[in-house]
Amino acid sequence: MDYLEWFPVRLAQLRCQKGVSAREMSLDIGQSESYINKIENGKALPSMGGFFLICQYFRIEPKDFFNAQLLSPTEAEQLVTTLGRLKPHQIKHLLQLAIDLLED
Repeated sequence: MDYLEWFPVRLAQLRCQKGVSAREMSLDIGQSESYINKIENGKALPSMGGFFLICQYFRIEPKDFFNAQLLSPTEAEQLVTTLGRLKPHQIKHLLQLAIDLLED
């Protein structure tokens, strides 16, 4: 996978899922108003600190940003947190439901 091409696409995907503009996100993480736009257009890459700010903004772990199979990492993180509070038999029911949903 070419991460230099994929990174801006992933960023835009996550931003759109959150329902915010590039300008709004840029300002929310304390950057110039064109910061996210430049990244999404392939004109810049974030520093490591900038990348961590982006992940913090989405409330995801850096590893989840790069997990292409994880289409909704913010919601997945919330689901995992919630699952940790369920009883084992409840988790088994939800697992079966998830398997059934994937078969549709």
